[in-house]
Amino acid sequence: MRQYPFMERPHRDVRLLPKAHLHLHFTGSMRPGTLLELADHHGVHLPEALSSGEPPRLRATDERGWFRFQRLYDVARSVLRTPEDIRRLVLEAAQEDAADGSGWLEIQVDPTSYAPRLGGLIPALETVLEAVEDASRATGVGIGVVVAANRTKHPLEARTLARLAARYADRGVIGFGLSNDERRGMARDFDRAFAIARDAGLLAAPHGGELAGAPSVHDCLDDLGADRIGHGVRAAEDPRLLERLAEAQVTCEVCPASNVALGVYEKPGDVPLRTLWDAGVPMALGADDPLLFGSRLAAQYGLAREHHAFTDEELAELARQSVRASRAPQDVRDRLLTGIDDWLAREPGASGARGASGASAGEPVPGQRADGRTGGP
Repeated sequence: MRQYPFMERPHRDVRLLPKAHLHLHFTGSMRPGTLLELADHHGVHLPEALSSGEPPRLRATDERGWFRFQRLYDVARSVLRTPEDIRRLVLEAAQEDAADGSGWLEIQVDPTSYAPRLGGLIPALETVLEAVEDASRATGVGIGVVVAANRTKHPLEARTLARLAARYADRGVIGFGLSNDERRGMARDFDRAFAIARDAGLLAAPHGGELAGAPSVHDCLDDLGADRIGHGVRAAEDPRLLERLAEAQVTCEVCPASNVALGVYEKPGDVPLRTLWDAGVPMALGADDPLLFGSRLAAQYGLAREHHAFTDEELAELARQSVRASRAPQDVRDRLLTGIDDWLAREPGASGARGASGASAGEPVPGQRADGRTGGP
């Protein structure tokens, strides 16, 4: 594990800080070791960028770079071919979250990506939801599903997905999203899909404010009635927008490591976490696609501490904001919020406390090896 400068002095372990994880994509949650094993099992050839053992070098701020990122993602997705593969992915994602202190996970999936191999849209979504139930029971991490439409596809497909999401609103689907390149497809083209989802009581969580800048956040608010913004970090470029987000308490799902990996910002210190924080904009830190970016949930809190000097009190408030912005049941929220207070009440460097997963410090949690690392076998 990388040693941060802040680790040289007593501190509270961010892995034991209870939190909610609100921005994690389905395929992108896969462990690198699982990708290699499933590719070998199914005879899928992986490019060196996915098989070298190191996160690929990416820069998606231009069309060519985004295309390369999307191609790698598509190859990774192609190894998920059976219900067993889906169950393994979801279980391991929950195990990784448990190891990082997450007690609630909202995982985003586009069922059209898996429908051809799983028998159609409905079987694909039901397979995911069954996997979610099993993983939650096995790890103690509560899990909700955000069904996401692809903004590069026709809005009619998004409406189909919104109806599907609405149908399963009482069976594990908690939200509706809109992902892929913000520079393609106008938000307003998907307004009817979001209206369908909203009528079913689903959370509206479209992507915006990552590649396309602050105007795309305005579009998500004005055209889609966004309850949360996937990323949203470039709202920092518009002071009036920051005021609007803060006043309405719209949470931005900020993914710092992803922002740097994709070239939105040059280095971690450039990600404007402090700008959003100082403006009063709620944030929920997320890992986005750890398979490609090499960084999971707790590392985002470590980044805030190391590069933006967030204190333990501020990190605790970030965790509270993630819980408040979630669709977790009230009893889960109460448990996590109490756990955050308990984490903060402990002396820095104290050991033996239990995190959101229920494991003690120094005691392996599900998905964590005895050496404290997580990942493939």
